[in-house]
Parts: sequence; C-alpha cells; structure tokens
Amino acid sequence: MEKRLRCAKLKDKIMEAKEAAKFFEKDMVVGTSGFTPAGYPKSVPLALAERGEKGEDLGLTIITGASVGDELDGALSRTGVLKRRYPYQTNKDSRNKINDGSVQYSDMHLSHVPQWVKYGFFGNIDIALVEAVAIREDGGIVPSTSIGNSNVFVEKADKVIVEINTSQPLALEGIHDIYSPENPPNRRPIPLTRTNERIGTDYIPCDPDKIVAIVISDIKDKTRPVASIDDVSKQMAKHLIGFLEKEVKEGRLPENLLPLQSGVGSVANAVLGGLVDSKFEDLTIYSEVIQDSALDLLDSGKVTFASGTSLTVSPDRLDDFYDNFHKYKEKVVLRPQEISNNPEVIRRLGIIAMNTAIELDIYGNVNSTNIMGSKMMNGIGGSGDFARNAYLSIFTTQSIAKNGDISSIVPMVSHHDHTEHDVHVIVTEQGVADLRGLSPKERAKTIIENCAHPDYKEQLMEYLSSSLEKSASKHLPHAMDKSLSWHKRFLEQGTMKIK
Repeated sequence: MEKRLRCAKLKDKIMEAKEAAKFFEKDMVVGTSGFTPAGYPKSVPLALAERGEKGEDLGLTIITGASVGDELDGALSRTGVLKRRYPYQTNKDSRNKINDGSVQYSDMHLSHVPQWVKYGFFGNIDIALVEAVAIREDGGIVPSTSIGNSNVFVEKADKVIVEINTSQPLALEGIHDIYSPENPPNRRPIPLTRTNERIGTDYIPCDPDKIVAIVISDIKDKTRPVASIDDVSKQMAKHLIGFLEKEVKEGRLPENLLPLQSGVGSVANAVLGGLVDSKFEDLTIYSEVIQDSALDLLDSGKVTFASGTSLTVSPDRLDDFYDNFHKYKEKVVLRPQEISNNPEVIRRLGIIAMNTAIELDIYGNVNSTNIMGSKMMNGIGGSGDFARNAYLSIFTTQSIAKNGDISSIVPMVSHHDHTEHDVHVIVTEQGVADLRGLSPKERAKTIIENCAHPDYKEQLMEYLSSSLEKSASKHLPHAMDKSLSWHKRFLEQGTMKIK
C-alpha cells in the first residue's frame, strides 16, 4: 500500500466503506468520478445503498462524468438513495426510475457540466467521491481508468473521499493530463494544438486537508460488452470508408484524415473498428472514450495516438488490457472532459465526429435520447459537443429497428437532439447521404433515396409528396397529421416499449 498511498499524513484517514459512507447526509450534492462505466467509485456507493435499504431517506443528487456502473447508479436507484441525477446514464434501474418520475434527471451536453460546477449553477458540491490508483506525497490524486469531471469535483467540493482501487494497475499513472481553464473573464485559450500534446499535470491537485476518508477497494470496472461486428455494421463501415476516401480524393481531407471521434456502444464501436481494414494510415483519435475498436486500431498500427477521458474496455478484454497495458501507455492520454469535449479544441483540431442516432428524420434532424419523444434511453452525452463543432459531423444508424417493424428514418423525429444544422452526413447500411449545402427538400430526397430501408422508401416518399401538396410552405413541408400517425402506428403495435 505504500506505493498507493504516499502521503504520510493521510494514512490515518483509511477506513471501511461503511465508515466513509457516514459523511453523506440528506440532500447532499455529490460529484463522483466515472465515465462510460470506467473509473467510478464502487465500495462507498454500495455502503450508501445499505443505508437506503435500512430505510434512510438520503435523497442524494449525483453528478458524474457520464455513465457509471451498477454499484453506483443501479444500487442507489434501487434503494431510493438517488433523488437527482446529472448528466448521462445507461443503467436500466436508473433509467426506469427516471421514466417513472422517481428520479429527477436533466440531460446535458457533457462539456457544460464542469462549467456549471465551476459557475455554481448546481449549488455547493458537498462531497467529491473519486476512484484513484494512488495518492501522491503532496495529496495529488492519480485517477484510474477515467477522469471525467473528477478534477473539477475535487477542486470545488467541501470534502473529498478517495477510493484507492487495487484492481486498477499502478501502470496507469502517467497517462493523465489534467488541465483546468479559468472562469470568464479570466479564461485564456486552451494551449492544445495536436492530439498527442500534453498541457497539464498527470495527477489531480488536491489539498490533503480536504481528504476526509480513504477506502481501499478491489472491485473491477463493470464495463459493458460490445456486440460482434455483424454484416450490417460492416456495410455501414464500408459506406463510411468510401465517403472518407472520396473526401480525400476531392482534397477536402488529408490522406491520414483528421482526428477521429466516435460515440460509445456496439454500433459506434463496430463502425470505428471497420477502419482496421481500410487503407488509411497514421490516424489519430481525439474522443471521449477509448474503447475496444480504438485498441484494435492501435494494435494494427492504423492509429498512432488516442486521446480521451476514459478507457472503457469490454469485460472479455479487460484483464488482457491490464496485463499488457505497457503496449499502450505511450500511445494514449486521458484528459478531463472539460478538455476532451471542449468546443474550442474540437473546432481547432478539425475533428471528424461519428455518432449514433435512435432515429432521424427526412430533413436531417436526429433523436439520440428519447424513445417516442418521452422515454429516456441514456442521454445526449458528448455527441452534441462534437456534432456542433466538428469539421465533419456524421451520424450512423441501421435503417430499421425491432427486426424491421420500425424505420429508423421517419418523417419527423419525436424528439430533437441534433438539428439539421449540425448534421452533415448520414450513414446507414443502405448508403450515405451527404447533406452539406442542400435545401430541406433536397435533403429529404437524398436521405430517402440513399439511406432508407427499401421496405419504407415508398411510404417516406409518399409523405414528402403529400407534404409538398398540402403544406403552405414549400421550403420545409410537413403534414403534421401524417407525421404523428407514423409514430402512433408503431406505438399501437407495442414495438417501441423500453424493457
């Protein structure tokens, strides 16, 4: 433990999770580490859940980096400890509590969260609860597999509780790059001009007097498995690669492209992974999550460097990744999400953003969060940070869902996350729709012809024709009754229910 806890004055702060959990009081605002679920605290949340099981009404507000594991979101939701949640989640129990109204949830752009904490928009942060691999002699905290908002929580919280997780390899020390911009009017340009540059410290600065408890844990990250790359994903990747090759040929991209960003999940992982079989070389990644496909690209030599805020490796590969981390240590860096998702940096570097949609409409608007417009799935995450500011904003989705019962392309999305103004390119297994510079009617025809499933093309084109006939505006025509009936039909079939 001497290698893990190097600050002598903090050794008497070591305690069991149950003791550390006593620092939490009713209605506190708590900021925790964790991002898609990696590097999140585990032991203390489970101890808090035990308090909830015994009937205590804690009613905590939890702010994280992004999604976290079941030990945090799941356990606190099931036991009623969680009252309010920001900014992104993927846990089925927290999702159900959000949708039944038990947990108040505000979906946010991830780049906004650290600023809101600094600006005081969330009120006072009572406790920062963060996972680490070590604490330095000066009290500095060495994060584990994610940073997210940990540095901002540590800076602003009244008290800090650290979980030193011995299952996380000490070799992670050195891959972090902690930089925190000042608030306006004192904010200066972020001095980051290349993906592989470092601009900060490799630890989170922390006054050791703020640390009130240290808990030793050995619980591994409960990351999510990713689906195998199926034929549909391969076809989407093929279309994407063809589009990028054309951009290079036309002189709009360099031969080694520009830094790549990819959303999380099986589809995003599969599409990004398709680049392994492309002719592109000397690629870089500037994203939020370094996931399985990014490791494959690093292993293949296609990617030379990857920057993110989280290392999220699927369960089947986690042990091997830890054992062979030395292969990646000089090729990856983890930054706070205030930097990884920063619009200033995204625009400066010229990111190619690739994110996924639940549904999109014929005019290019994207819904990435709410089923049928009202049932929260996960949240917008960082997709808006990248889509709004990217050199190229690309959205991918399979053209159908629910075994073909639903078209993922609809007349009008039931919820808007990304407007037509922020969507440059759409890719499905059917093809590519390049929307740049097109009028609404031109976008509609391009999306239907190139990206819609054959089973739905005729219905979508009929909707467009009917809208042009009946709508007072010929610029962006809609037939509202027909648009609503499109979703109503699937709702009546019961195919849009979240299980």
